[in-house]
Amino acid sequence: MKKTLSMLLAGAMLAAALTGCGSSASTGSGSADSSTDSSASGAAFKLGGTGPLTGANAIYGNACKNGAQIAVDEINAEGGDIQFELNYQDDEGDAEKAVNAYNTLKDWGMQLSLGSVTSKPCEATAAETYSDRIFALTPSASSTGTTEGKDNMFQMCFIDPAQGTLAADKIAEKKLGTKIAIIWKNDDVYSTGIHENFVTEGKAKGLEVVSDMTFTASSANDFSVQLNDAKSKGAELVFLPIYYQPASLILTQAHDMGFQTTFFGVDGMDGILTLEGFDTSLAEGLMLLTPFAADAQDEKTQAFVSAYVAAYGETPNQFAADAYDAIYAIKAAMEEADITPETSVSDTCDKMKEAMLKIKVNGLTGEDMTWTEDGEPHKAPKAVKVVDGAYQAM
Repeated sequence: MKKTLSMLLAGAMLAAALTGCGSSASTGSGSADSSTDSSASGAAFKLGGTGPLTGANAIYGNACKNGAQIAVDEINAEGGDIQFELNYQDDEGDAEKAVNAYNTLKDWGMQLSLGSVTSKPCEATAAETYSDRIFALTPSASSTGTTEGKDNMFQMCFIDPAQGTLAADKIAEKKLGTKIAIIWKNDDVYSTGIHENFVTEGKAKGLEVVSDMTFTASSANDFSVQLNDAKSKGAELVFLPIYYQPASLILTQAHDMGFQTTFFGVDGMDGILTLEGFDTSLAEGLMLLTPFAADAQDEKTQAFVSAYVAAYGETPNQFAADAYDAIYAIKAAMEEADITPETSVSDTCDKMKEAMLKIKVNGLTGEDMTWTEDGEPHKAPKAVKVVDGAYQAM
C-alpha cells in the first residue's frame, strides 16, 4: 500500500530541530568526520554519505549535509521508532577520495547510504554500494551512470538528460530566444549528459544552436573565445549546463567585454549567489532550473528556510532541500519496508528497493514524488530568475 508522507513542520518540532543542529553541524569547511548522533532513544539507523565539504564544490556538500541534518534532527526529536545517526565524510568532489570516504563509512557500520553529492564521485560510490548491497538514495547526483545497472540506487533530483529536455522546453515556452549559444564542459558527465538532450529537444522546439563551444577543467579560467563566438553569431541566449564556479567567471567576463545577453542554467548553477568573491549583481536576470525556490510562500518551504537560516546563517539552496527531502523519502520507505536497526544490511537493501517503488512523498522539491525501477524520481520541474539578488519563481 502506498504511503503519502507529509512534511509539514510544527513549531515545536522546529524548536527541537534548531537546538539539535545548532551545535552539531557547520557550514564551513568542516572536518572530514561530521558524524552526529542525535537519536532520542534506543538504537539508531546509521546513515552515511560523502560530499565535497571542502574545496571548490563545498557549497554543494555542506548544503546537503546541513539539509539532511535538519531532517534527521526533526525525526529524532519526534521520538518514534525510526531514529538516525548521520555521518557525512568529505570527498572533495573527487571519485577516488569518495571511495576512500565510503570505506570509512562502511567501517563505521553504515546501514543506509546517501551516496555522494556530485555525479562522478557518486558513480564510484554507487558501484561500491551495489557490490556491498547497501541501499542508497543520493540527494543530488544526477548522471544516468549513477543508477544504471544498480537496482539499489535511487536519485532525488532530475537526471541530466531530463534537465536538458526541460531547459529547452522552458526556453521555448517562455520565448526567451531562438538563437542559442551553449558553453559546456566536455570532460564532465553532468555537463555532457545535459548538453546532448538539450540540443535534440531544442531542435524539435525550434531553437537554433548558433554557437556550441566547450571547455575542460584545465581551461576553465578564460572564456573569451566562447563568449566572442556567441556574441559574433548573434546569440540571444547563452545556455550554461555547468556548475556555478565556471558560470561565475563567464558572467564576469561577459560583463567585462560588454556582452549583454540572457543566461540560462541548470541546477548546478544553484549556489552562485553565495559564492565568495562573486559580484552577485552580475547574476541579475540569470535563469536556472531548480526544484526549489526559497522565496516560495508555502508553509513547508518557509518553515524549512527559517530553520536553516537560524541554524546556519544563510538561505538554503536546492541541494539542502534535496537532502532534506531525501531523508524523509528514506523514512517513508523504511516505514513501508518495516525494518529495524537489527535488520541485516542486505535484507534492508532488498526491502528498501521494493518500498521505494510504493511510496509517494510530498516534499520541498516536489509534490507526490514517486520513483521508477531505474531509480529516477518523477516530479514537476521549476525554474527561477534572479531578481534583486534573490531567486524568484518564473
